[in-house]
Amino acid sequence: MDQLKIATINLHNRADRWRERRHLLVNQIFDAEPDLISLQELHFPIRQGQWLRNQINIRLEQAGKRPYRLLLRRKRHLIEGYYAGVGILTKLPVRYHDSLNLGHGGDVALRINVELPSHQTLDFVAVKLHPGEYEEDTRREQVLRLTGWLNGRGRVPLQIVAGDFNEVPRGLAVLRMKQGYKSAYELVYKREPLATFPTALRLVTDGQGSMETELEAKCLDYIFVSSAIRVQTISLFCDNPSAENALLFPSDHVGLLAVVRCAF
Repeated sequence: MDQLKIATINLHNRADRWRERRHLLVNQIFDAEPDLISLQELHFPIRQGQWLRNQINIRLEQAGKRPYRLLLRRKRHLIEGYYAGVGILTKLPVRYHDSLNLGHGGDVALRINVELPSHQTLDFVAVKLHPGEYEEDTRREQVLRLTGWLNGRGRVPLQIVAGDFNEVPRGLAVLRMKQGYKSAYELVYKREPLATFPTALRLVTDGQGSMETELEAKCLDYIFVSSAIRVQTISLFCDNPSAENALLFPSDHVGLLAVVRCAF
């Protein structure tokens, strides 16, 4: 039975002090060393994904460990696709990869099919759904496209979908995902995280010396697994602030980190 460590984190592109917080990301990913990592809100012009991969791989290779391979997919949008997209870091061999246009501004899902040590294969999907408080129907439509794609011809029994769904646990898109998949966090704790967004990175001064944010704390990030996958543990990921600055976090989201077993 294969055991894997899976993670997801929204990088928040280059916003909010990227040059200061990027080393927090490197440190915390290196310390956790997941086998597969879903990355959202990558900023393509600065080659953010490549920089992150290279920095982590330098440390891994110095420690005599297997490096990551990076796969990327830009948004399918004439303008936004130049800047943004999703990615996957993998330590596992990739048999093939493809992507799905989710529409609505060019949102995409990136799928890689990896070979496990037992020679079974697993589909791992990175996704970020459409943002907006009043876009529930849009996100539900995107999930319908996503699940139809994953469960079409040649369906793989072992599937993990990880990313920023921009949706609270009772939202339409999340409820639709749960018709065919299980939330890894909910399987362990019988509930979703209280919040994965925002971190203190998004705090701003009110002009009188105190810090505040107008953003509502929400759970937006998930790891969904197919029925053949058993979740052993799950925790928040990339959630530690800088030792020198309690308001500096790796991102405006915290991620999730799960240890799973493939029982198929």
